[in-house]
Amino acid sequence: MAKEILIVDDEPNVVVSLQFLMEQQGYKVMIAERGEDALDLIYHYKPDLVLLDIMLPGIDGYEVCEIVRLNPDYQNIKIIFITAKGREEEIAKGMSLGADAYITKPFSNAELVAQVKALLN
Repeated sequence: MAKEILIVDDEPNVVVSLQFLMEQQGYKVMIAERGEDALDLIYHYKPDLVLLDIMLPGIDGYEVCEIVRLNPDYQNIKIIFITAKGREEEIAKGMSLGADAYITKPFSNAELVAQVKALLN
């Protein structure tokens, strides 16, 4: 059965490229544009991995990560932040909230695929 990946980003061009890249690798993809929608999908479908932007309308990516990590039922979901926020303190905050990886935009497709595969194997 194909692993499920939730893409959470409000930029359509980023979503399209991430969706294409993940589907090329054989993953089943779901999409959310808002933090609240991401939480609904996480609670309902329990994806294997979340590609999470930080700057979102409503609840931001930091809050989504924190909420997911506070619930023991969702501890096995892998979270990769994919964001333009690349300052050291932003990366440290993301990792301290429980992210499994932190990738800054623009990112290398090869690096992202390698991270996803490493976390899902």
